[in-house]
Amino acid sequence: MKTRPPRVTPLTLKSKDALALSALLMKPRNARACFVFAHGAGAGMTHPFMEDVAAKLYGHGITTLRFQFPFMEKGSKRPDTPAVAHAAIRLATAEARRRCPGMLVIAGGKSFGGRMTSQAQAEDPIEAVCGLAFVGFPLHPAGKSSITRAEHLAGIRIPMLFIQGTRDKLAEPALIRQVCKGLGSKATSHLIDGADHGFHIPARSGRTDQDVVAEIALMISQWAGRLKS
Repeated sequence: MKTRPPRVTPLTLKSKDALALSALLMKPRNARACFVFAHGAGAGMTHPFMEDVAAKLYGHGITTLRFQFPFMEKGSKRPDTPAVAHAAIRLATAEARRRCPGMLVIAGGKSFGGRMTSQAQAEDPIEAVCGLAFVGFPLHPAGKSSITRAEHLAGIRIPMLFIQGTRDKLAEPALIRQVCKGLGSKATSHLIDGADHGFHIPARSGRTDQDVVAEIALMISQWAGRLKS
């Protein structure tokens, strides 16, 4: 029997401040949580990686709401300022709450999207969001090891999940472990052996990029199952 492909619903998110964003909702039957999944700085919500993770999460009974940051909507290569990115994240999470009543709402995303979400949460807790999931948190620029980008995480009071590749040049594994240790019980980390920042894995590993995507979705699903509203 063939499995039906996930149903994708295109949306336009609008705010009182004239902010308008494209978005994609994938909502399986009997979904138990909704993940507001923000994209990275180099590719938008329709990048194959974003699509593949969303599809795998759909199979685990998790709704995803992907959206475009304003800079991506305009076709710019320069990411939005934090203030603009935070506003977009709040608009998307508000839409998730409206379309997924009764579900746990998780926010976060890939690289830039995850860091902007954590900044927004630290600045002013996002309504009804019960956890943050980071897929490749960009802890530092390549070749410039530091944990200063993680300082704001100490102000976050909800659970956080860090999924990182061991070859990620924007987050040395030892530093990610240090950050998570400092956050205590609020933080859960999962390192994927051999994966880089884009979650590509060498062919010699015997695994494929799709294996990695499946692992990412499984970890988010299992972690979400332990959250409380």
